[in-house]
Amino acid sequence: MSPILTGMTVLLCLAMIVAALAAIRVKSLPMAILAGGLVSLILSVVFLILAAPDVAMTEAAIGSGLTTFLFFFVLSRMRGGEDD
Repeated sequence: MSPILTGMTVLLCLAMIVAALAAIRVKSLPMAILAGGLVSLILSVVFLILAAPDVAMTEAAIGSGLTTFLFFFVLSRMRGGEDD
């Protein structure tokens, strides 16, 4: 792996750590959900740099997209007080 890609991977991992700490420290639940989705999205870029495009696509689709949508859906159901 070239030094440029190694440096970029380290920077992305540091950004992922910062986003994870933001998800832990933030007081707003929607912002925490968005920060968790950001962590997953950054991780999918790291997988792409590490030459694992199949894992990157799965992480972006499931980890970042579907999970974030599911958390927001459940949050809206909880706040709405809807009964089934």
